[in-house]
Amino acid sequence: EKRHESAKDWKARRGGKVVGYFCTYAPEEILYAANILPVRILSGHEAPSLATPHMLDMWCPFSRDCLSQGLKGKYNDYLDGIMEAQSCLHLRQAFSAWEIHVPTPWKYYLCMPNAVRSPRAKPFLAGELAEFKKAVEEWVGTTITDQALDRGIDIMNSNRRLMKQVYEFRKEDNPPITGTEAMTMVWASQLMDKREHNELLKQLLEELPNRKLDRDPGVRLMTVGSENDDREFLEMVESIGGTFVIEDHCTGSRYFWDEVVPNQDRIQAIANRYCDRIPCPSKDWGPTDWQRARFPHILHLAREYRVQGAVLTQQKFCDPHELDTPSLRRYLEGNGIPCYFVEFEVTVPLARCYAGMEAFLEQIEAEELSV
Repeated sequence: EKRHESAKDWKARRGGKVVGYFCTYAPEEILYAANILPVRILSGHEAPSLATPHMLDMWCPFSRDCLSQGLKGKYNDYLDGIMEAQSCLHLRQAFSAWEIHVPTPWKYYLCMPNAVRSPRAKPFLAGELAEFKKAVEEWVGTTITDQALDRGIDIMNSNRRLMKQVYEFRKEDNPPITGTEAMTMVWASQLMDKREHNELLKQLLEELPNRKLDRDPGVRLMTVGSENDDREFLEMVESIGGTFVIEDHCTGSRYFWDEVVPNQDRIQAIANRYCDRIPCPSKDWGPTDWQRARFPHILHLAREYRVQGAVLTQQKFCDPHELDTPSLRRYLEGNGIPCYFVEFEVTVPLARCYAGMEAFLEQIEAEELSV
């Protein structure tokens, strides 16, 4: 686990500023335009006891663990700033407590609309992003030009495009990349300079056509839900007869699936992307519970990647996903995709999950044989 080393090395080599963000609605394009390195604050899969005085124990372990990492000083020697784009109440509190109790020179809270499909959302967010750009300019002491914004947009779009190309290989009968490897690739993109990540992706794309894995892919699975960077859980499932061929969560495809569409007004173009992207459940509002924007997208992914079963993951006490999961499960099962639910805490109880996942995989295989 060397998640901090890349940013530390970047800072030592380039002497630039590093900003940590909690939620993937953070507009990284603007940070790259200002020559700032954005890195995502992720959990350490450690007991978040230090967070207890600042956050309720009944709030999600991911948000509490993120705060705990800051309170332990894990970011003190390289983080220059911290920001949060409005998502859920739990991450909002993690940011607020960090702002007070963790020494970080620069802090910013971005008012990201929750009702992203409202006709007022895009102009509102463009205004907020313009204010954010101004705050960044004042902090770094330089003007962010249109050319700089174009550079930031290109860095992000190139990274998104390259990762989608890698994901095309996951459609194969025997993918040359495991789900664990693919999701590790996405985590890395959130923790290192995307220009350097892009070069690694280009190398990977040259290797994948000739790469053969000495394993039976078994049951083709997708994972859907809240933040999931638990490598041990993914490896466990892929060691007992399954392969994760696609996913929808903010440490997977949902993070990079949509690009910024070029526009003369760069700030508006960025705002459009973050309102139009595949949404998090905290922003997936429809006229009724059954008209969620991303449900058809998830079903499309399942069919495109020939998924045989879905693993629905949820951080314990995660309100948006807790409200979302029952509807999503009915939707997927109603379309012929069996589901298995896993609740994450600080770590996943692998022994209990092992038995349940093994039974789930056996059930899918038995149903496939009976058809």
